[in-house]
Amino acid sequence: MPYIQHYTTPPDFDDLLMSSDGKVLTGLWFSGSRDERKHTADCVMSDLHIFKETTRWLDIYFGGRQPDFTPAYRMENLTQFRSAVVEIMIRIQFGKTLTYGEIARQIAAERNCGKMSAQAVGGAVGWNPICIIVPCHRVIGANNQLIGYGGGINNKIALLKLEGIDV
Repeated sequence: MPYIQHYTTPPDFDDLLMSSDGKVLTGLWFSGSRDERKHTADCVMSDLHIFKETTRWLDIYFGGRQPDFTPAYRMENLTQFRSAVVEIMIRIQFGKTLTYGEIARQIAAERNCGKMSAQAVGGAVGWNPICIIVPCHRVIGANNQLIGYGGGINNKIALLKLEGIDV
């Protein structure tokens, strides 16, 4: 049975919703965003331990610091390519960014395949069901363009500003 919990964010952000299978976090998204379509509609409100842990992580994050722990999470439908993109995203440090092209070049180098599509990376980044904790907001376009964000571009801008990134 899927569970859901609401998280009230600071004023510059839309509120967040968290989902869980009862044990681990399975989704984190901005309320009312297009990311909401990725998540189960028939959820039961609950105050699970994983939601308390995720709330503690979010409180630290929205306080302007990178938490020193990560709530347990699981991603469904994680292909090998998506997994490679997620691994790179979780290594992007608080207050830093990477471009879709830089991620594509890293994957191409790791796979020794010469070239990788930045658009394919964009698709994998946009698929991410656990925003902020898996920091897809830290992935930007070439020439520091702020393009695409399933949680809404205003939230992406606010997240980057929170991390001290000049947007």
